[in-house]
Amino acid sequence: MTTTTAPAVELRDLRKTFKGTGKGAKGKPGSRTVTAVDGLDLTIEPGEVVAFLGPNGAGKTTTLDMVLGLTEPTSGTARTYGEDPRRAVAAGRVSAVLQSGGLLPDLTVRETVQLIASTFPQHESVDSVLQRAGLSGLAGRRVSKCSGGEQQRLRFAMALLPSPDLLVLDEPTAGMDVTARRDFWSTMHADADAGRTVVFATHYLEEAEDFARRIVLVAGGRVVADGTTAELRARATGRLVSAEIVAGELARVTDVLQRVAGVDHVDHTGTAASGIRVVVRCTDSDGVARVLLGDLGARELEVSRGSLDQTFLEITEQAEQAAAATEDVR
Repeated sequence: MTTTTAPAVELRDLRKTFKGTGKGAKGKPGSRTVTAVDGLDLTIEPGEVVAFLGPNGAGKTTTLDMVLGLTEPTSGTARTYGEDPRRAVAAGRVSAVLQSGGLLPDLTVRETVQLIASTFPQHESVDSVLQRAGLSGLAGRRVSKCSGGEQQRLRFAMALLPSPDLLVLDEPTAGMDVTARRDFWSTMHADADAGRTVVFATHYLEEAEDFARRIVLVAGGRVVADGTTAELRARATGRLVSAEIVAGELARVTDVLQRVAGVDHVDHTGTAASGIRVVVRCTDSDGVARVLLGDLGARELEVSRGSLDQTFLEITEQAEQAAAATEDVR
């Protein structure tokens, strides 16, 4: 890894549009422009571990493609360590683990890594990256016989070869079982502690919460939230209040709670046999708690801030509503 003062990733007013098909005037077939990334600004410093989150179609993968130089911005700038992304990749400073990629099915795992190693003037040893990716015992297996998770670990091994300063991971643990996923993140922890910059997109929100030191939330091709897990949760207005109730009272309890000011949603878990627990999403947890304990005779009450996935949904919904309002004005 190389010491540098330039940001690992610097994106300024980044935009990417594609030509699509749709209905033109009077409903006739025509072309339209699809905006995947819409004025995105982002700076990631060397040594940061950043989770890149967003709903499908938010622009995550397109943004990462521009960071890697796989596609050019329509406008705006993308720099990696102060350089054009393609130059940084060619110099071995940036590697990626993508969801798919060209793996030759007839080669063994070791032969695949050896082939990629031969393209670098300097690289980590083949045995070293196989060991770090958890593939030492599978080195002689043909790629065609590897599971989806094992092939993903093979892509990770290849990404480690140039000892990159920046690792870009797009759904890195897709197809991995629980053990492989745990081992993968253990390796990532060690790399991050050694100073490597890690940027990853994932649908597993618990991975973002457990591993990332910073979370960037994207919606509509823009950054709508950026901070630690605690900072993002603080932006969400909702609280969760849950309590045990008498099973036969569920309908009445739900009706009463839905009338309480600040209540957004009422749900429940459990069964009559195991016990019913009502779960209330609200903005006034004190008011809901008073109703549950005083008027409804509930017990075992718990109050908590929403989980990361609830925060994710709330912030995304707010961003989508704001975007829709802007479109209406236009």
